[in-house]
Amino acid sequence: MTMGFEAWAWLGLVAYTLHIMEEYSFDWRNWARAVIGLPVEWADFYITNAAVVVLGFAQAEMARLLPIAPLVFAALMLINATFFHVLPMIRTRGRFSPGAFTAVVLFYPVALGTFFAAAAEGMLTAGTLAGSVVGGALLMAYPVVMLRLKGRAYFRQSLEAALPDQAPTASSVG
Repeated sequence: MTMGFEAWAWLGLVAYTLHIMEEYSFDWRNWARAVIGLPVEWADFYITNAAVVVLGFAQAEMARLLPIAPLVFAALMLINATFFHVLPMIRTRGRFSPGAFTAVVLFYPVALGTFFAAAAEGMLTAGTLAGSVVGGALLMAYPVVMLRLKGRAYFRQSLEAALPDQAPTASSVG
């Protein structure tokens, strides 16, 4: 008996949960700062991964109603594994990337299993394949773009970072 599409979608959530645990345990934050230059803090890691877990539940629940959701999640896993773990390890000549073990052992087989199950059940078309890759890439890029933008003056919310023409006056502060 083969596993169905919905089961693969649920396994995607399990794989991502174990991946998050590996990244946290082996200090992904400091690796990301040193190796890929992301200005990430632990709070960023927690919020982003909490969102991934929520998305994981949502995609598994919507597998039959909206099959592209688990396919986007599967594409996200493939993109994460490849561009944030495997390729950086190759580029750094084997420096361990926290999350690499679960990326290779879980992300690749679970993501590919999701795509193969979708194909076997008649849910995978050229359009859903392309849409899932684009959606996965956008999901992967979103927190990276937010990390890069939050350091810019325009996005800082402190009084010191207020735009010159919007700087608070003594009468407006107190």
